Amino acid sequence: MPATNTSFTGNPIIRHTFTADPTVLVHNETVYLYTGHDEAPPGTHQYIMNKWLCFSSQNLRDWSEHPVNLKATDFKWAKGDAYASKVIQRGNKFYWYVAVTHATIEGKAIGVAVSDAPTGPFRDAIGAALITTKTGILPGTDNFDPTVLLDDNGQAYIFWGKNKCYYAKLRDTMIELEGAIKTVKLPDFMEGAHIHKKNDWYYLSYGYQSPEKVAYAMSRSIDGPWQFKGILNELAGNCETNRPAIIDFKGRSYFFYHNGGLKDGSSQRRSVCLDYLYYNKDGSMRRVVMTSEGVGTLED
Repeated sequence: MPATNTSFTGNPIIRHTFTADPTVLVHNETVYLYTGHDEAPPGTHQYIMNKWLCFSSQNLRDWSEHPVNLKATDFKWAKGDAYASKVIQRGNKFYWYVAVTHATIEGKAIGVAVSDAPTGPFRDAIGAALITTKTGILPGTDNFDPTVLLDDNGQAYIFWGKNKCYYAKLRDTMIELEGAIKTVKLPDFMEGAHIHKKNDWYYLSYGYQSPEKVAYAMSRSIDGPWQFKGILNELAGNCETNRPAIIDFKGRSYFFYHNGGLKDGSSQRRSVCLDYLYYNKDGSMRRVVMTSEGVGTLED
């Protein structure tokens, strides 16, 4: 199936369907946006998410939807629930880390799919979960919302968690943990972690408090100490959750998030939005200004 095209100005950036939990990849001058897909009927107060979606753009205004349709049950060991994810490129491969509900082990688990192209097809890279509740996490936490950083020296790291933030090294294969699982102490960490690096600073953004804002910490080392810097993104309209994704593209920085801004939108019927992100001279990030106009139409 060919890609289908949509073009809108302003937020939300995808309007023909509900999208949530953005993760973003820049490849060959193209931005690839991967999202969850909220399928809850209007008035339903539970998350119904069975698959992930993929969109691409070369200008952040015109988006093409690709028929990737990676489903939670494409992981044969999973029962369902296509929760937040992260896509990253290493070499000529594209790795899609996802949070799903395990079929035989209680709680959420993190799986990995792999493809030769950013639009797929993706297949289960392991045939089993990378991380489960038996891997070594603490009571009262769970394996939500993976995010991955490939550092300048080639070492990859995965961060994830619910109520507690975990991280570990990944082997060069990208489908095995290396060494111990560690924790990061962050104020009011809920979920939705996002790790990125810019100008030798590491930035760890996450869902903060409940209902969720986005807060962040920064460090000169992946192992900390992390300096808590406060709120990056305020409460998103009509939505109790928030999950950031941050990229640089064609000389500018951008902040993806979700809200409940479409007609009949809610915390279970979310939509991805996009606004500019700015850094201060000391490397800290300015609080994001959420707009209806989005990018490409506002004067800086």
